[in-house]
Amino acid sequence: MARIVFDLDGTLIDSAPDIQAIANRLLAREGAAQITLRETRGFIGNGAAVFVARMRAARGLPDSAQARLHADFVAAYESAVTLTVIYPGVCAALDVLQSQGNSLGLCTNKPEGPTLAVLNHLGLTDRFATILCGDSLPQNKPDPAPLHAAFAGLGKGPAIYVGDSEVDAETAQRADVPFLLFTQGYRKTPVDQLYHTHAFDDFAHLPDLVAQVLVR
Repeated sequence: MARIVFDLDGTLIDSAPDIQAIANRLLAREGAAQITLRETRGFIGNGAAVFVARMRAARGLPDSAQARLHADFVAAYESAVTLTVIYPGVCAALDVLQSQGNSLGLCTNKPEGPTLAVLNHLGLTDRFATILCGDSLPQNKPDPAPLHAAFAGLGKGPAIYVGDSEVDAETAQRADVPFLLFTQGYRKTPVDQLYHTHAFDDFAHLPDLVAQVLVR
């Protein structure tokens, strides 16, 4: 069967409320205006350092504050799980895919500490045979190296990547693998402008889309 690797934030879980809460605590300390949930989702995707840089730029905070804000953000991020939720239908879809003999992995730009914290909190850790995080390798997505490493950790078989964002689409394209695009995540670009094999807005459709990819 297939090797199916998933992105995490915006694909399997909506972590934006927790991330927003951390960001706004930091901004309040700096005397800067709060960021909205929409802004938060727009800043997610390239890892914690890029998120902090985007947040800082949006509120006019100097480059010299980057290292300090990034360190404080990552420290708070380690345990930020209470507002994060699993998207509807995810667990049922994972059950079906595993029952069909597919092997499942995770490839995220989120650092390992907060990744494992939120997976453990939500009971998702044991779903994945391999987990590649933002600090697992020197490269981050959209470099295809982490995705290739995640697939390698799942052995042999057809490869499929599932994600939600511009970063995920570029990663899949550069890795030359089929890409299933979840349209309810943190994407900002119209679907028809992104590389994808199939798009879906409901995880109930995912097993059928995987089957369609496998018979191509």
